[in-house]
Amino acid sequence: MPFRSDDLVDDIMRSAPHTIRVFLEFRMACVGCPIACFHTVDDACREHGIDRAKFLAALCESVPA
Repeated sequence: MPFRSDDLVDDIMRSAPHTIRVFLEFRMACVGCPIACFHTVDDACREHGIDRAKFLAALCESVPA
């Protein structure tokens, strides 16, 4: 499942719940955050000081085989 930097954080976690652990591993408190339905991955990475490319790679790697 490809994830993009313009995907909404809430959409990702709802459609692919296995990604929640990735958010938590990167210490992103997006789970349950009311802003998650407005923030894109790019917004969240910028807000939390996370390297977007590394985060997107981790999201993609989290997809079950």
